[in-house]
Amino acid sequence: MPADPSSGFAGEPPAPSAGSHQRSAAAHPARASATSAVEVRRSTRRRRTVSAYREGDRTIVLIPARMSEAEERRWVGVMLDRLAAQENKRVLGDTELAERAVRLSAQYFDGRARPVSVRWVTNQNTRWGSCTPAEGSIRLSHRLQGMPEYVVDYVLLHELAHLLVPGHGPGFWRLLEAYPRTERARGYLEGVVAADRLPHLPAAREE
Repeated sequence: MPADPSSGFAGEPPAPSAGSHQRSAAAHPARASATSAVEVRRSTRRRRTVSAYREGDRTIVLIPARMSEAEERRWVGVMLDRLAAQENKRVLGDTELAERAVRLSAQYFDGRARPVSVRWVTNQNTRWGSCTPAEGSIRLSHRLQGMPEYVVDYVLLHELAHLLVPGHGPGFWRLLEAYPRTERARGYLEGVVAADRLPHLPAAREE
């Protein structure tokens, strides 16, 4: 997934001392559950600002070197919420959606899945996406608009995979194993389904 830098966010700690280092999410299990991977980078060049951005499958949080552990935890939570809010507001148009599908196919399927059309539709209320392999057409439910990008990417990849493998056999799921956020995205959609009390999980059923 493309990196999406966020704007800086003012912090409160005093001026840093010499030295800088990185901290991974492994040292903070609770933080890791909020995103696939969080890396905290301390810098002596930062005095009062905190910023965060996505870098592939990780979230990078930049903080001043002398920030306390308590402040670090607080700001990591703030920045994760800020990034999520920004992503939830981002809505792709049909053209951008089609371009995204092409990039995802190139990244995960070596460009073998080649959709003829990719668009949003408003008549899919019991499934997240659908694909007609004979026509090369992919349709995504408008209900996905505003969801995190990794979820939209998963549904796009799910439908792209159907251009290569029509059913949901082992070969189909092996294709999706290439996407590192498959299980996380399915979990997210499963939660949405549960909240909406839909009769089944479209993300694992659409054809």
